[in-house]
Amino acid sequence: MDRKVALITGGSSGIGRVTVLHLLDAGWHVVVAGRSAPKFDDQELSRGPHLHRNASMDFLPLDLADLDFVQDCAKGFLSLGLPLDALVLNAGVAGMRGQTEQGFELAFGLNHLGHFLLTQLLLEKLRQSAPSRVVTVASRAHYFAQDGIDWYKVRKASRSWFGVKDYAASKLANIWFSRVLARQLASDNVSCYSLHPGVVKTGIWRYAPVWFKPVLGVRSMLTPVQGAMTSLHCILHAPQHETGLYYANCRPVLPSAMGRNEEEAEKLWVNSMEFCAKWL
Repeated sequence: MDRKVALITGGSSGIGRVTVLHLLDAGWHVVVAGRSAPKFDDQELSRGPHLHRNASMDFLPLDLADLDFVQDCAKGFLSLGLPLDALVLNAGVAGMRGQTEQGFELAFGLNHLGHFLLTQLLLEKLRQSAPSRVVTVASRAHYFAQDGIDWYKVRKASRSWFGVKDYAASKLANIWFSRVLARQLASDNVSCYSLHPGVVKTGIWRYAPVWFKPVLGVRSMLTPVQGAMTSLHCILHAPQHETGLYYANCRPVLPSAMGRNEEEAEKLWVNSMEFCAKWL
């Protein structure tokens, strides 16, 4: 296939949806993995110069909170016989308490562990498609996980104040994951980036209590189009030698001190491999 291929999770709404549309505009073949396929109106589809000539899209069902589902999604992608130029780990949940199908705290299980397994199952395809890249949508919220990850609590339902601490820990895991993955794939010509998209007005906090939602609007929020710009920069333009770095506003920035803790990042990797061993 002459066109580049991206697999993106959570591409039906928010910054994921905008990312899908921009990649279609650029003539990519986009495979969207999620609960539902994105829908575009005629005005959106007519704006891109490539949409009716080169671009195309597939959809694969995916529930990141169920590792059986993640495994099936990876098999579904591999069955398409496509290369994989960019794996975009975009889907996420915030402000929702509970556990995944396998008993992990919901934010950690969905935001990190489901994506970790999906990446592991597609590693060989990424290597075969090199130069390729893995782009992980993290968040500046990782700064609130100053004490790192409590490995006991990730096996329990969320107990924090409507899941904020758990969300922060899951975003810290995103950054650690990207840093370790970058080191492991450095010789394979596969580059990895994590990023903060900005404070974006999307549905990610739709499960937060009604009384909290006005707080989210106190500060100026970015539109999904603005919020997708750093994701698109990392997919399309970030230099390969900046692999492993954390981005905000389309440029590398330092994550928190805990986000740079290599020992804890390696511990995340070891534990995640153990958690996912049955599906690998």
